[in-house]
Amino acid sequence: MDERKLLTVVGTRPQFVKAAVISRMLPRVSQQAPALRLREVLVHTGQHYDPSMSSVFFEELEIPRPDHYLGVGSGSHGQQTGRMLERLEAVMDAERPDCVLVYGDTNSTLAGSLAASKLGIPSAHVEAGLRSYNRAMPEEINRVIADHLASLLFCPTTRAVKNLSCEGLVKGVHLVGDVMYDSLLHHMEKAEGSSEILNQMGLTPGEYGLATVHRADTTGDRQKLERVFEALSRLGFPVIVPLHPRTQAVLSGVVLPSGVRVVEPVSYYDMLVLERHAGLILTDSGGVQKEAYLLHVPCVTLREETEWVETVEAGWNRLAGTDPDAVVAAAASLRDRPPHSGNPYGNGYAAEAILETLVRYFTGQPV
Repeated sequence: MDERKLLTVVGTRPQFVKAAVISRMLPRVSQQAPALRLREVLVHTGQHYDPSMSSVFFEELEIPRPDHYLGVGSGSHGQQTGRMLERLEAVMDAERPDCVLVYGDTNSTLAGSLAASKLGIPSAHVEAGLRSYNRAMPEEINRVIADHLASLLFCPTTRAVKNLSCEGLVKGVHLVGDVMYDSLLHHMEKAEGSSEILNQMGLTPGEYGLATVHRADTTGDRQKLERVFEALSRLGFPVIVPLHPRTQAVLSGVVLPSGVRVVEPVSYYDMLVLERHAGLILTDSGGVQKEAYLLHVPCVTLREETEWVETVEAGWNRLAGTDPDAVVAAAASLRDRPPHSGNPYGNGYAAEAILETLVRYFTGQPV
């Protein structure tokens, strides 16, 4: 039997969700290629190291415990990426995988792609081709570099494919759909059946807002962050804010306005339920924008641009930045949003498409 080794690099909550989708599918390789055995080596960089941001996700998503935990922790972008690069290089040199799989646009993504490239190991990028066209965002730099180093590029949308084509990337590009949509379809019913978050918080479906704020350009600017919370207080309904540890540190000593309810980070299942039943979502997270759209919940994005432009074009997402007047106006405008129609993020079978491509790749077929 031909055994191939796939080394998966994860480090943040969204990456745990995406990796779980692919890992769950790997046992099916033998159905498509009986002579092929694909073994996954899971590496957790430790970019999200708080238990509420990490271990609970592994438990709910039934992800195997990492084969390697690098314990990188926080730090500046250069410090964090440098530590990851050094430790990933050592792991890859010891494991000698046939391919390295990276997800999204974090420092873990960048470090995984760079380490693989330096060692001459092919890499595959899930969520390839996304662009905000704002090079001031560290995430934009990370995903551009990951795309240009990858041998296989798995795109969630037709626009992502077009973005890559405009940069001269056409070989190894595959339109597969969005793995987070796969995850939502797989876990939503179970989340509804097991989560007690609405009862615990005394929330009525449709009568509260949900906000997430975690990007460094917002949380690193106390004045900007205070403007966001002022905007949330002016919406006229209670807003729940699961607080990222970075945000909690910045807000230390700040008296939060009435109507804004800060809570500890929540599990994946609790977050899905909170999203599904919110009347409005406000976020600076790319993944939450997309989940809001897939769950038919209007969204205000607390940024000036987005890589998920399809949600804006559909009329269910408004870009508002952090100015309170703009945020309130954007929320009001969503009352007249168009009917929800179409889904640019695939059919819920992105993992199957990725798996089929990996099988062809490892068995020497054209990809």
